Amino acid sequence: MTVTDEALPRAGAARAEPARDAAGARVAAALARDLDAGFADLYEAYRGAVFSTALRLCGRWAEAEDLSAEAFLRAYRALAGYEAARIEELRPRAWLLAILANVWRNSLRSAARRPAAAPMEEAPEAPDPGEGVEDAAARRETGRELAELLAELPEAQRAAVVLRHVTDLPVAEVAAVLDLPEGTVKSHVSRGLARLRGLRAARQEERREGGPR
Repeated sequence: MTVTDEALPRAGAARAEPARDAAGARVAAALARDLDAGFADLYEAYRGAVFSTALRLCGRWAEAEDLSAEAFLRAYRALAGYEAARIEELRPRAWLLAILANVWRNSLRSAARRPAAAPMEEAPEAPDPGEGVEDAAARRETGRELAELLAELPEAQRAAVVLRHVTDLPVAEVAAVLDLPEGTVKSHVSRGLARLRGLRAARQEERREGGPR
């Protein structure tokens, strides 16, 4: 199965805004009271969002684990130097994802100075006990192909598309994470989605002509 039109949201399409970060205030208050106990709350609340974002940014399961671990480590070190009042004002999800984005950008710069990485890995996903074999295989293939297409986007477009349509953040929060104006974020998302569709169309044409995937 290949990436379908449904897997690539339409640029400018109307869509419901995701729910606000309901855990944010609670986690920030817990961190301000007790860093270690509060950090456990922070990790439980956001480990899924951090890892899924990292996975779609880098496309490799092991690398996503490393990026996530590094982001949480940097977060802990930063929090250790913050006053309680500053911690209480944090928006933890956006703050954590901003750290992750910086870690990912640094990894790209380091990778550029190293030999080429191995081909894109297929990211394993937790099995659904009620899911048939055919559906599971199709879902995994779609995830792998989408990861490959995302990897071909320019850095700024990839980050904006992943945060908006994979992590499902509002545009304002994506702008906060990437430290960009909202208009720039919208432009990156629109152009990134358009490029994804072009890449997908080219891949489909290759298949029809019997060319390489």
